[in-house]
Amino acid sequence: MNENDILSAFEDFLINMSKLSESREPRTDEACKKICESLRVGKADVLFYDSPEKEGTEDYAVFEVYDSHVSVDEPSVVVRKKTPIGNIVFYRFFRSDESYKWSNDEEKTINLLASMLFVFHGRLRLIEMNHAMTFFDADMNIYNLKYFLRHLGEMIDRKIILGYAAIYFNLRRFSVVNMQIGRVNGTESMKKYIDLITSKISGDELICRIGGDNFALIIKEEKLDEIIDIFNGTSIVYGKEPWEYINISASAGIYKLNGDVSADSPTEIMDRISVALVQAKAMKSKHIAFFDRKMLENNEKSLKITADFQNGLENNEFLVYYQPKISTSTLEIVGAEALSRWKRGDKIVYPGDFIETLERDMNICRLDFYVLEKVCKDIRRWLDQRRKAVKISVNLSRRHLADPELLKHVIEIIERNNIPHEYIEIELTETTSDLEFQDLKTFIKGLQSQGISTSVDDFGVGYSSLTLIKDIPWNVMKIDKSFLSDSNEPYDPKKMIMLKHVVAMARDMGLECVAEGVETRQQLELLRSHCCDTIQGYYFDKPLPVDEFEKRLDNAAYYID
Repeated sequence: MNENDILSAFEDFLINMSKLSESREPRTDEACKKICESLRVGKADVLFYDSPEKEGTEDYAVFEVYDSHVSVDEPSVVVRKKTPIGNIVFYRFFRSDESYKWSNDEEKTINLLASMLFVFHGRLRLIEMNHAMTFFDADMNIYNLKYFLRHLGEMIDRKIILGYAAIYFNLRRFSVVNMQIGRVNGTESMKKYIDLITSKISGDELICRIGGDNFALIIKEEKLDEIIDIFNGTSIVYGKEPWEYINISASAGIYKLNGDVSADSPTEIMDRISVALVQAKAMKSKHIAFFDRKMLENNEKSLKITADFQNGLENNEFLVYYQPKISTSTLEIVGAEALSRWKRGDKIVYPGDFIETLERDMNICRLDFYVLEKVCKDIRRWLDQRRKAVKISVNLSRRHLADPELLKHVIEIIERNNIPHEYIEIELTETTSDLEFQDLKTFIKGLQSQGISTSVDDFGVGYSSLTLIKDIPWNVMKIDKSFLSDSNEPYDPKKMIMLKHVVAMARDMGLECVAEGVETRQQLELLRSHCCDTIQGYYFDKPLPVDEFEKRLDNAAYYID
């Protein structure tokens, strides 16, 4: 053994090992080749035990370090090492020639090589652990968003991205799933659902977890139909009993990468599928949306609305309009619904242009409280001026139900303005989950205890209508305008039967019945014939600015021909 050759071999070994980023892939054959040839090592490997208790058992892993494919069967030098966290490692060295015997100096050199490999493997293991912590989601055993973006970038650089589809999907109502079957079973069901999707992907396709119940996917376009079928609803078994299964579905935003995407960056692709997912969540069925350029325009508009909202509140740009509610028997104004308008410069912006955007976060709650405050101030002024005052209904978004202090906040606004409770009605739409239903029930009972009237809006639209009025003590039922035939159409017999019985049911339950969307004399007379108490709609008045509404209040009643 020539000392200079050994030193040169070690120098090459150190240089080559320092270039490796993973301990097992790529393997260390090339890095170790020169030093092993100099020492006549035909093969070297590592036995790895998780703990000292397993040492000597068959519960171990073997990793190859070097193999010239010419070696004796049994190791001649074995070096035992222990990691700081208790793993046991054996470095085994096999001679390349059975007739050759290592000298003491050579064995010392091999021991030194084992120590150096141990240090390098520790370093490489740290690199792998850092990679896992940076790019891997341990709970789902899949990659995370950082890796997904990096993978997209690599696909773009390699010019293989065309023909794929990027997808951002969210498991629908998964909080309800956790409530129904428990968090442990819920997590297991999520894993099985994701494993099902993972089983469909291969090659450069990839799934990752964004966080919570949100995931991203890059997949070949020809597999889209199969994946969408899974999104539309799949039964997942979480237990051993026949009934222990749950149906999981997803909302998904999809961007087909089949156009000129050469200028797209990973973040731009992510932006597109994010915009599409927002659209998908807003859909009434299917909940699958494909990205188009119109979505970007709408998203930019939404961002502008969100950015301007705070200044709009501070500058009192939001106005309260009142749409009268008319008694069908006396034609007098017996109430009104408060509706918001946004005065931006000289332009009046209608709710359809901003409410949906505000509904995506808690901004809608701030607007609702703003409107309630304005309504209370108007009622207080009417009372102080000894003018006629009527009950005003104020809409609250379902998003308020996440606020455990909601009742306190509503009462505080009403009482701060010294408003008798009988002048306020709180109007809410139907809920979409069991959790919301329970929160709604608690809130409505709290308002009832304070003498504040409550109204269920758009009755007949949601899936839980009958349960909603059976279990919650409402004062008012607002019948959705879908029960009325369009003004230019003959009456649908089925709608007439349903309308008749819904009104009768409300009266039998002691609820005031309000029909909204009334636009014709024919609709008015139909509702009168069915003894509907109150109507609201353009036949009498559109939503009015406060000064015009006050003029209507000063008149005794409406007149019809």
